[in-house]
Amino acid sequence: QVQLVESGGGLVQAGGSLRLSCAASGRTFSNYVMGWFRQAPGLEREFVGGITRGGSGTYYADSAKGRFTISRDNAKNTVYLQMNSLIPEDTAVYYCAASERLINWRQEASYNSWGQGTQVTVSS
Repeated sequence: QVQLVESGGGLVQAGGSLRLSCAASGRTFSNYVMGWFRQAPGLEREFVGGITRGGSGTYYADSAKGRFTISRDNAKNTVYLQMNSLIPEDTAVYYCAASERLINWRQEASYNSWGQGTQVTVSS
């Protein structure tokens, strides 16, 4: 399995931006579809968005459309989540996940490997 490490989280004011990174190691990164999920306190983990192996296709949850952008650099074995116009409701632990055989973007069971998560806190 591929190992994943997220970084870039932190505290930001509402309206601000953050870029999360997820560095992969151990296996061929370009073989994996990548997803981003998040989990707010007291809530279940939810899908944020994902990107295809080559990076040409992306898919977003409604909550992320128009504000978040996912990209990847296969040469650097890294996937990114650019978050703009952040609101307090975006406060959560953000996770990246890798899938070898994606069945459903939103389904956690589709993903083989998960990072440890990075905290994003948006203050009002």
